[in-house]
Amino acid sequence: MYGEHKRSRGASLIEVIVFIVVVSVAAAGVLGALQWSARASPDPMIRKQLLAIAESMLEEITLQPFTWCDPTDANVATATSAAGCATLAEAIGPEAGESRYSPTAPFNNVNDYHGFAMTGIRNVLDAAIAGLESYSLGVSVQDATLAAAAGAGAPALRVIVTVEGPANARVVMESFRTRHAPNAIN
Repeated sequence: MYGEHKRSRGASLIEVIVFIVVVSVAAAGVLGALQWSARASPDPMIRKQLLAIAESMLEEITLQPFTWCDPTDANVATATSAAGCATLAEAIGPEAGESRYSPTAPFNNVNDYHGFAMTGIRNVLDAAIAGLESYSLGVSVQDATLAAAAGAGAPALRVIVTVEGPANARVVMESFRTRHAPNAIN
């Protein structure tokens, strides 16, 4: 037993210090990456507001009629094609005098929203929505033809809503509006 050395168990002070330094450097790197990521991405509240504004406008537009005839045409509810209309549905863009906010000549068709824009978000009654003054919105409506099951092209409109907000945050949403109910005006 005289030649045997007892081996101590555990870590020496130097090993503990090296471990602490390595863990500290790794934690600092991870926290630095998280901080950079948080600074580089838009504020989650801004992102949610952008999405809510875009979804709301897209829903408002796609709920509008896409009929064979102009929605004010007497034949709108009975026409089976454009030939049955006294007044055809207007071209892309609002008709003279129409406005999203007009009580006498409001937008009454998906087409009317083409080119619509606002700075500072407003509701359909033209009242400013508090807290959304620094947001802007633009709408584009384009002709589109979708493949139909029968082989012929199905008439459709492509609606693109772009919303911009603080810190250069931006959301673009798009949808297609088909003429699935060409006689429905409500």
